[in-house]
Amino acid sequence: MAMKKTSLIQAKHEIQRLREEIKYHEKKYYVDNDPQISDYEFDKLVKKLKELESQFPELITPDSPTQRVGEQALAGFATVEHRTPMLSLDNCYSIEELKEFEDRIQKIIPGERIEYVAELKIDGLGISAIYRDGKYVQAVTRGDGFRGDDVTPNVKTIKSMPLSIKDSREIEVRGEVYLPFSSFQKINQEKEKKVNLSLPIPGTQPPVPFASLTPRKSLRGNWMSSSTISLSKEKSGRPNGRICRL
Repeated sequence: MAMKKTSLIQAKHEIQRLREEIKYHEKKYYVDNDPQISDYEFDKLVKKLKELESQFPELITPDSPTQRVGEQALAGFATVEHRTPMLSLDNCYSIEELKEFEDRIQKIIPGERIEYVAELKIDGLGISAIYRDGKYVQAVTRGDGFRGDDVTPNVKTIKSMPLSIKDSREIEVRGEVYLPFSSFQKINQEKEKKVNLSLPIPGTQPPVPFASLTPRKSLRGNWMSSSTISLSKEKSGRPNGRICRL
């Protein structure tokens, strides 16, 4: 008895269901650190999605979970100018220095109440990611603050990086890409086997996989701020941005 063929409409619905389920489990595993299914069960979901996309290639979209890995390596990093400068954090070692910082802010916005948020800093590689019409379209390193390297396919392999968001505006998200200690130790083990050489601590250098043009799966992302991209421009010619919630 011949097996019933899957129609295009059926495949579309099933592919969408699988993508949502896979994205949910990726978030639970890579972001929440609370896996809900085994690796084997997760791999079965991905395999089923790949099979359906293979049968219906017209249904493959750039934000599908199957498109994270296997991106073509770039022939060279293209340089991209940031819409607004990506400035690095300054150091502060005393209450006096913090007070001086606050005094400078008060001169810029006199009479405004200043509130502070303190959090541990992940020392990784500064990244600016652009979403357009709810889709991830580009990622650029901080570089010199004004221009950075286009690492779009590399950042796309980071499992905690959403490939789509529920917002149709053009949005820029900034944060840090870093190596977890577990991935760092694994890379060291691989290097020691090949050349008897280990790397220094993760915080002393950019994430190792970004030194290569080949996308890697060992990176993580910590996204700290977002802003909408306005069409209006300041005197400097750079677009304005305002802080918003994703």
